[in-house]
Amino acid sequence: MRMYDIIMKKRNGGELSEQEIRFFIEGYTRGEIPDYQVSALMMAVYFQKMTEAETLALTMAMAESGDMLDLSGIKGIKVDKHSTGGVGDKTSLALAPMVAACGIPVAKMSGRGLGHTGGTIDKLESFSGFTTALTRENFIENVNRVGIAIMGQTGDLAPADKKLYALRDVTATVDNLSLIASSIMSKKLAAGADAIVLDVKTGSGAFMKREEDARALAEEMVKIGKNAGRKTVAVISDMDQPLGYAVGNALEVKEAIDTLRGRGPADFVELCLTLGSRMLMAGGRCADVSRARQMLENVIADGSACRKLAEFVEAQGGDAGMVSHPELLPKAPIVCPVPAPADGYVSRILCDEVGVCSLLLGGGRETKESVIDLSVGLVLCKKVGDPVKKGEPLAFLHAGDASKAQEAVRRYLGACMISDAPPAGTPFIKAVIE
Repeated sequence: MRMYDIIMKKRNGGELSEQEIRFFIEGYTRGEIPDYQVSALMMAVYFQKMTEAETLALTMAMAESGDMLDLSGIKGIKVDKHSTGGVGDKTSLALAPMVAACGIPVAKMSGRGLGHTGGTIDKLESFSGFTTALTRENFIENVNRVGIAIMGQTGDLAPADKKLYALRDVTATVDNLSLIASSIMSKKLAAGADAIVLDVKTGSGAFMKREEDARALAEEMVKIGKNAGRKTVAVISDMDQPLGYAVGNALEVKEAIDTLRGRGPADFVELCLTLGSRMLMAGGRCADVSRARQMLENVIADGSACRKLAEFVEAQGGDAGMVSHPELLPKAPIVCPVPAPADGYVSRILCDEVGVCSLLLGGGRETKESVIDLSVGLVLCKKVGDPVKKGEPLAFLHAGDASKAQEAVRRYLGACMISDAPPAGTPFIKAVIE
């Protein structure tokens, strides 16, 4: 088998066999096939697309290029959740304790963020002493004992995807549905869950800006999951403005704690209930959406979800007292308002620009070497559709540096648009694809 023939076959619109796909994935992972040949193949895939069978073969080959996590030592049906990411997306922090408190084990591998805010691990490190450096034995033991464990992704999880994505990133071949879907799903399948619930974002702060593109991606990933023998559900949710009100690591942790205490923002609560109900159903806890939502609401109301968060934090070396006393979380020395320039209604918030504000304040990473300030970020006071008076705060910026704060104020004013009339409302949950 020759790489030259595989490139030519795909360039001419042919369908690659599973053997041909495994040949190039295994050879590229071992360093036997050069970048320039894989670049040529990726460009051919970009233009000629991939069939359903090719996409599944690519996903499985990447998933099996490294370790396949064995979660058979964990009791019950393991359900994983994945988000395509957005601004203020702290969903795992509240959702995992809610689902675990309902009896579904949550065994999750997460990463750090590269962009406007940190990833789930960065946010959890707002709890003093918290660590995700668990052995696999500790990881499985914690899930069985506590109901939740989160560990950092290892370099051995789908290494072919990591290598292939880096190449696609510099050859303008990222934006292909099959390649995006297989990249996400290869890591999810390698992580060992029995069922997968996907949160696919759409809007100005999402990777998929247009709803039809988000739907197409969601359908592609559900198809891959089904063909791989995993129960898979996708929820399409809005990311045309930040999720909830808090953007920034410790600020998002505080909002997640508030949510578990029954004081969460309406959009964030709705997302947690929508995703969580599908997780309970996929885990065999119940067969009815309304019953599943009620179970999740009950564990918030009786405090067991919040207690589960504290138990999880303590099990991974963190200061569980910070769950009861979130005022002990990292705090920025400077808090300044962003005053509204006019009366009216908030008509639009450029979500990706709000993310840039957080990055300017030091809440995210521009490079892998960047050091995150866990205390900084923004807390919105007004969201799309809210009335506002001139001089009233649109948001409060939490900063460690006065000059950075003023730069972020100017940026936020450019991102928040005010009109004379309220905008037409749009649904927050766009669709559920099963």
